Amino acid sequence: MGASLPYFQLLNMNPTKTAFGTWSGGKFMNFGEPLDDQRFLGAIHLAYDQGIRTFMTADVYGAGASDEMLGRALKDFPRESYCLVGAIGHDFVNGKREGSKGYPRFTDPALRSTEAYAGYMKAATEASLKRCGVSEFDLLLLHNPDSIGYTSEAVWKGMDSVKQAGLTRLSGIAPGPANGFTLDLLQCFEKFHEQIDWAMIILNPLENCPGGLVLPAAEKYGIDVMTRVVDYGGLFHDDVLPGHAFRKEDHRVFRPAGWIESGRQKIEAMRPLAEKHGLTMLQFACVWNLSQPAVKSVIPTLIQESGENTKSIEDKILELARVPEIRLSSQEIEQTALIGDNKGCMNLKGGNPGYQGAVVADQWPINTDLEKTAAQWGINPVADLGYSHQGR
Repeated sequence: MGASLPYFQLLNMNPTKTAFGTWSGGKFMNFGEPLDDQRFLGAIHLAYDQGIRTFMTADVYGAGASDEMLGRALKDFPRESYCLVGAIGHDFVNGKREGSKGYPRFTDPALRSTEAYAGYMKAATEASLKRCGVSEFDLLLLHNPDSIGYTSEAVWKGMDSVKQAGLTRLSGIAPGPANGFTLDLLQCFEKFHEQIDWAMIILNPLENCPGGLVLPAAEKYGIDVMTRVVDYGGLFHDDVLPGHAFRKEDHRVFRPAGWIESGRQKIEAMRPLAEKHGLTMLQFACVWNLSQPAVKSVIPTLIQESGENTKSIEDKILELARVPEIRLSSQEIEQTALIGDNKGCMNLKGGNPGYQGAVVADQWPINTDLEKTAAQWGINPVADLGYSHQGR
């Protein structure tokens, strides 16, 4: 059925060049118009048929509903023919949702002690696999960790125990939900690189910073990188234009005023380079990412936008599936990065030089250990990670 893969890629599949995340389609995360079940399942089938063979879910999406939907979509395909990526980290069973902040991390001291981490991680993984209707993930990610998740040996021993139990072949980390966590991720690579096969970061030609700062360390430690938000809030799909009307629930309504106009201006400056290589702007963003050291997979958000003259999500899947096997030159990579320079344009999450408050789930002051990590990787926290109100 559909596009075939070489036989060697059908055994112990690792994440492929292009991937589909279940936050696409507006069903489990508020991006664009929510698809109904039939169309959502059809989108996953189309992606598979077109050769996109990596699919990612997170147990917290829809409090398990995303797992179940993906399981329904993939149940008729041979398990060895696709790469399944799962993610655990938010305790939606024992924890109480705090509005837009979501469910607490399982490492919240109010939920459990350090000694209970491994048991929770195994149970959460088993529950997610059961909902997906399979016995093993190809890759399991620690999803949106707090400061404990980046630094705790108990967490990473727990992840290793999940792997040893045969519940996943590979393990990794997916910082979030917003951009940042740079020094925290670097420190995590340094301490736990033997347990980390993959990392997922935010990266695209309009958001090289701060994600690009961790790529040298990923390359050094042999950690492969999957990049999300490749589409930059939909702008690289070329159907979000100035004046676009978002649904009031759409996450993008919280972006700063003028982000579309500023982003479109920069995209137009990049367009001649995309046309030189025969690429759509989404494909160009994917190729730019894949031309970076350590980046092996791209997983943009596929959005069915509201309004007239917008692309269908099915057409966006076809675009993604047709990302060619080309790489940009170092000069083209740098030229694009200069156009899209976003350093200092937002208040980053995680260890932040401008944050002086108490440690909370997704933000904390920079401590001595993080300062040492910054120095080791040639990062000036204030200059490279500080919020200077430059650009959008």
